Amino acid sequence: MATNTKRKASMADRVYEALKDDIFEFRLIPGDKFSEGDVGARLNASRTPVREALYRLQREGYVDVLFRSGWQVKPFDFQQVEELYDLRITLERAAMHKICALPEEPQTLRTLIAIWNPDHPSERAVGSTVRALDESFHCDLVAAAGNREMTRIHREITDRLRIIRRLDFTRDDRVDATYIEHAQILEALRTGHATDAADRLTRHIRSSQKAVREITMEKIKEAAEAHRGGQEIAQKSPVKQ
Repeated sequence: MATNTKRKASMADRVYEALKDDIFEFRLIPGDKFSEGDVGARLNASRTPVREALYRLQREGYVDVLFRSGWQVKPFDFQQVEELYDLRITLERAAMHKICALPEEPQTLRTLIAIWNPDHPSERAVGSTVRALDESFHCDLVAAAGNREMTRIHREITDRLRIIRRLDFTRDDRVDATYIEHAQILEALRTGHATDAADRLTRHIRSSQKAVREITMEKIKEAAEAHRGGQEIAQKSPVKQ
């Protein structure tokens, strides 16, 4: 009995991760509707783990349940995105001051300096790798401040913004600016200039926020088509049990 329960929990986790990945990779886009049966058939999962996964995603704000109409990927709430950016800036500015007040320079700072100050431009990351490094840059700095609750809340915000932020690295100039601005923020931290680091960080995040404001549903649909590569969702491989 315990083994059976554990197996169901494991499958619910796998369905959850598969659906979340579908949303992040734009195989499912904001506004898309689907049923529990669709998900179960596609992922080779029974109703119980599918429902558990969907309710978990609902609690986290990724999907909505529709009265007698199945489920829907939650449409973007651009006002909420603005508010999350504002909260993110508040937390990250506080982290800059906390880092500069530490008795010793954290190892995280030295690691990030090595990443964002490559010896040659050819050593820079590209594509999805630079997106992942950018996210880690901000999360690692907040974590280095040493406040666990601040770190937890910041990671939740980062998770909520990941879907829309992934469209912010489609232009070379944005990648170039990210490397330059990250290096400047790290230099200010290394030299103990907390206010300068916080101000530079704020401008850096506001630039990203401005780019996000220009994102429309048409751009999201274009990104979805590019990621799908002409394949339909139904062709996705099932989750292995």
